[in-house]
Amino acid sequence: MSYLPASDRYEQMQYRRSGRSGVQLPALSLGLWNNFGDDFPYQSGRAIVRRAFDLGITHFDLANNYGPPYGSAEENFGRMLAHDLGTYRDELVISTKAGYDMWPGPYGDRGSRKYLLASLDQSLQRMGLEYVDIFYSHRFDPETPLEETMGALATAVRQGKALYAGVSSYSAAKTREAAQILRELGTPLLIHQPSYSMLNRWIEPELLDVLGDEGVGCIVFSPLAQGMLTDKYLHGIPEGSRASRTATLSPDLITDEALEKIRALNEIASARGQSLAQMALAWTLRDPRITSALAGASSVEQLEANVAALERVDFTDEELAEIDRHATDSGINLWAASSSV
Repeated sequence: MSYLPASDRYEQMQYRRSGRSGVQLPALSLGLWNNFGDDFPYQSGRAIVRRAFDLGITHFDLANNYGPPYGSAEENFGRMLAHDLGTYRDELVISTKAGYDMWPGPYGDRGSRKYLLASLDQSLQRMGLEYVDIFYSHRFDPETPLEETMGALATAVRQGKALYAGVSSYSAAKTREAAQILRELGTPLLIHQPSYSMLNRWIEPELLDVLGDEGVGCIVFSPLAQGMLTDKYLHGIPEGSRASRTATLSPDLITDEALEKIRALNEIASARGQSLAQMALAWTLRDPRITSALAGASSVEQLEANVAALERVDFTDEELAEIDRHATDSGINLWAASSSV
């Protein structure tokens, strides 16, 4: 039987405008960084994507090297589009990125025009698409002139292979510079995708002000701190958790100090009637300059619990002050090398 999305899907989701653009994104977007490669059951990923759309999640975020293996998340999502969501393409915002290693040799990494445009062509082929809605420079490349990298994004838009341009993990200064270059090229910077969570607050001192000034949206990734801001690690590192099996969350990050913070934050969440993960997601959305929180899911149940966080995104001044006591930097920003240049 063909997939038919829920008829009330747009009544269930909150949408926010991306900066001063005409684009609205769901307050919670679905990231396909994990659980959509060939190491995860295809039908489970398909069920998550279908349920996400049923819940009003219209934005699906990918990158060329999501997997494993590289490219497999885009290939699997392309199959899901062909089987389930293709009819609804004009209701979707699909994004992809290039900037990290993808294929061997000097032209399969970083920020050159050759790499970015070749990667986009490959991404479109894997997903079976004529265009993506947002094409990102996945990280700042200090070895490539910023004019070249932004020029590649502008070319992708002019060619009709992307509708909008974005950057990810750029510093405040480089974001302002990138926005100016793109504006001069006639392709405004739509959105920035930085890491951000209660344990990784690097965007607050400068970047959010730049985004507000420039009219650029902000979609935060890793709002659950690679899973640390869930109840999974309240009692240490469980067998089979991300910290026990992947490089994106080293066991070295689960320190006694970090656990103390996580447990204190969990108590605040419980008093609010939320799980720690739900409070962590809601907290990232407290600033109106943030357009969307980008979270993954390993099951339909986890996805539904994440969306339920949107039922309570209000915070009292007392709650925010108490959160601030424990929501401090924990050395978990794996992308600091890009955003500190």
